Amino acid sequence: QVQLEESGGGLVQAGGSLRLSCAAFRSRSSFAINAMGWYRQAPGKQRELVATITSGGSTNFADSVKGRFTISRDNAKNTVDLQMNSLKPEDTAVYYCKIVVATMVYPYEYDVWGQGTQVTVSS
Repeated sequence: QVQLEESGGGLVQAGGSLRLSCAAFRSRSSFAINAMGWYRQAPGKQRELVATITSGGSTNFADSVKGRFTISRDNAKNTVDLQMNSLKPEDTAVYYCKIVVATMVYPYEYDVWGQGTQVTVSS
């Protein structure tokens, strides 16, 4: 069973920065990860994509965070980080890490979600 450990959330003033980190691990065997990413859910809203990164390093960002957030991964350590700069109050949400784990059997991949970390941006 692949598990995710998230860290880095907290309270920051508007214009500030935070860095979220997510580490994937499984106790018994190695595993391959396809895409990794971050999603967020604000109160009363649906969960939305923030940023994703493929195993090859291709990235995708929500329009609302382009130019402010960057995503990076370390394939050797199975980690993905989200650097958030110029934070705005509307970035306040619970941020979730998600990875797509490759398997040898159909459907050949499955999603694993983290428990979420709170990011609060004060005005």
